[in-house]
Amino acid sequence: MANRSRRLRKKLRVDEFQEMGFDISFNFPVGTAEETIDAVVDALIDEVIEPRKLAFAGSGHPGLGRMVCTQQLGKCTDEDRSAVQTWLQGKGLEAVVVTELFDLWYGEPA
Repeated sequence: MANRSRRLRKKLRVDEFQEMGFDISFNFPVGTAEETIDAVVDALIDEVIEPRKLAFAGSGHPGLGRMVCTQQLGKCTDEDRSAVQTWLQGKGLEAVVVTELFDLWYGEPA
């Protein structure tokens, strides 16, 4: 392991500055109204993302990817992943997939 200065570790986003997140995907049932899609995505943010101090990048559009990370420098946890997955499944969404945690700067979801 390289002996890097704090400044370099921060610049490289490694060690204590590593950021971990996860991707999510899901489908709305065919024929779901645009207003319903917007309401579900808003509720996801209000009920799960914000209370856990997470951030959500993406949209409710069925064909777009979505990423979840922390609002501040930090690492999402398996508990965060589980909370998001449970919430999505509880809303009757289809094909819910929550990836394993991955390094947001250097890793790709499996």
